[in-house]
Amino acid sequence: MVDFGGWEMPQQYTSIRDEHFAVRQAAGLFDVSHMGRFRVAGASSRQFLQGLVTNDIAPLVHGQAQYNLMCNEEGGIIDDLVVYCGSEGFFVVVNASNRERDLSWFREHAPADVEVEDRTFELALIAFQGPRAQELLPCDGLDAIPYFGFGHGDVAGIHALISRTGYTGEDGFELFIDSDRVGDVWDAILAGGKKAGVLPAGLGARDATRLEAALRLWGNDMDESVNPYEAGLGWTVKLGKGDFIGRDVLQKVKADGARRQLVGLKMQPGDIGRHGAAVSTQGKSVGVITSGTHSFFLGYPIALAMVEARSFQVGDRAVVEVRGREAPAEVVKLPFYRGSARSLSEKKESRHG
Repeated sequence: MVDFGGWEMPQQYTSIRDEHFAVRQAAGLFDVSHMGRFRVAGASSRQFLQGLVTNDIAPLVHGQAQYNLMCNEEGGIIDDLVVYCGSEGFFVVVNASNRERDLSWFREHAPADVEVEDRTFELALIAFQGPRAQELLPCDGLDAIPYFGFGHGDVAGIHALISRTGYTGEDGFELFIDSDRVGDVWDAILAGGKKAGVLPAGLGARDATRLEAALRLWGNDMDESVNPYEAGLGWTVKLGKGDFIGRDVLQKVKADGARRQLVGLKMQPGDIGRHGAAVSTQGKSVGVITSGTHSFFLGYPIALAMVEARSFQVGDRAVVEVRGREAPAEVVKLPFYRGSARSLSEKKESRHG
């Protein structure tokens, strides 16, 4: 157990390797109740959120979710979050370490007719992720939930809000359940999936799987000193939707080009680039590692690095500081791994042109 954002969280239950493989081959069950959960309701809640986040929530209808960034006036990323559009307002999931600050930011900017309610402690959140997640989740009607959509259902006989979202690169579901009932659901999912190889999975497997899928981690790959274009998340910025916090600065960044970029590095076995390690080329330091780990599934270490723009192209060689020595690395195309969520994403994109 380790401290994570003020919560006591499992680093691993069995071994990070076994949990990692369970997620990639069958399914893994994560307790992500540390994530913050806000309910946003009121007559102008849509307009309020539209001015707070970078993506365009205007087209969202009931049952749809959307990945988003929330920036400060200088275009730095305060947090990344998911916005859920419900029949009676919106639901927002934020990072654990930012929950209290995000809540203050929301309330500071909310108009009088919008209520922002913290539901973090009333609702637990667990994630069931893997290529066999739909088959192994004890719930009917999952076919009706599209990628980045959500609905309601009974999981092991207990009511849940079920969203087809996650943080591993695989298909899967995140389940919002009353805190006093979540243990029963957890036990039922593990019992039903035991023969198929389902395992509970901790932070170690979560970090490795999200990094393979090149999913950014706030506090490592982005923070308030990083703008969306530098983080490779410019696709979430909809400058044409109207005004939002940070828009003017981000418009200039897009026009001028970002000064830094996030790249993927493949490294040699035994060489793990840790957060903050220097990255260089031709004897010149050009950036730092933001996230790095050994990928048990791929069989070699991988890393994300924030480097000077145009310092690397895919296929180039880089040098990373590892325990006081220079270790070779290859710049590779992101993501490192394309899981079962990729096909869902592509289907969704083809339906929407």
